[in-house]
Amino acid sequence: MSSENAANFEAVASAVTGEIGEDEWYRPSPLERIQRTLHKYPALGPFLVLVVMVVVFSLVAPDRFLRPFNLSLIIAQVTVIGTLAIGQTLVILTAGIDLSVGAIAVFVSIVMANVNVALGIPGFLAVPMGFAFGTACGLLNGMLITRLRMPPFIVTLGTLSIFFALNLWVSGSATVRGTNMDPLLLWPGQPITLFDTRFTLGSLGMLLMYGIMIYVLGYTAWGRYVFAIGDDPDAARLSGIRTDRVLLSVYAVAGLIYAIGAWFLIGRVGAASPQSLQIANLESITAVVIGGTSLFGGRGGVLGTLFGAMIVGTAVNGLTIAGFDPLWQRFAIGVLVIVAVALDQWIRRVGK
Repeated sequence: MSSENAANFEAVASAVTGEIGEDEWYRPSPLERIQRTLHKYPALGPFLVLVVMVVVFSLVAPDRFLRPFNLSLIIAQVTVIGTLAIGQTLVILTAGIDLSVGAIAVFVSIVMANVNVALGIPGFLAVPMGFAFGTACGLLNGMLITRLRMPPFIVTLGTLSIFFALNLWVSGSATVRGTNMDPLLLWPGQPITLFDTRFTLGSLGMLLMYGIMIYVLGYTAWGRYVFAIGDDPDAARLSGIRTDRVLLSVYAVAGLIYAIGAWFLIGRVGAASPQSLQIANLESITAVVIGGTSLFGGRGGVLGTLFGAMIVGTAVNGLTIAGFDPLWQRFAIGVLVIVAVALDQWIRRVGK
């Protein structure tokens, strides 16, 4: 037998005995390669969508859309929801959901403002008190979920009503004006000029929070535990992860993030209104879903959420500049949500 025939014979024999892996015989189609790439890099899809939207609106209204002021305006408009969406992302990564996000943020803003104005407590104490209060609200959600084994949807649906009711009771349905507050409470709304573009300190704070959470989820044990619990809680428990403790910490951290968002809200609006953020729960979920985080948990990340929030802000801003009626803006966002969920379902079928 010649050396060439011997090599061919050994290749066939290896295939029969299973020594050659499936990948050496099967070449995925271009569509399957895209599917696997999006599964590996969840933020890539929303990033490409954002780039396409920027290009389209730049062509539609080049003199208005690409102005530095308009781009900074988009970032300012998504600051509060973008911040709240960070906490929502953590919860959804564990296969949960938080409907109380807006209620907690508004309640904390009212507590901060009233503690400062009504009780005379200075801002450098009122702000940390608000952060502690938001963390406690998140802990309450987490304890009900981990101790009583209640579904996150039901728990946060209940606390949504509880926190909004307490918010109206504490505030007396009255808005606290910024002119009566300590300047520290209004600090996130202060403008700053970078690269000839005006941003608010709250917007920069939001971006800093995204950077911190990207590191935490990607490079710490706690971040890996969050993904593991969302992917398969039973397997995570059997591997030694204290799932209840991690879940409790997730809701506590989310509550703290909502409290920071409440601070940004006061700076953004220049007041503390009990009627703010009525649909913040839906808007935060929208940013997370469009950003590529799976509603089934275990896949996604806050970078995609940032892109998702920017997609929503860019869509609303661009359609407004193009002269579309506001109802078509909501229509476009609804379509984006449905497409994002359908894409997630398709991506999840990788390897099945």
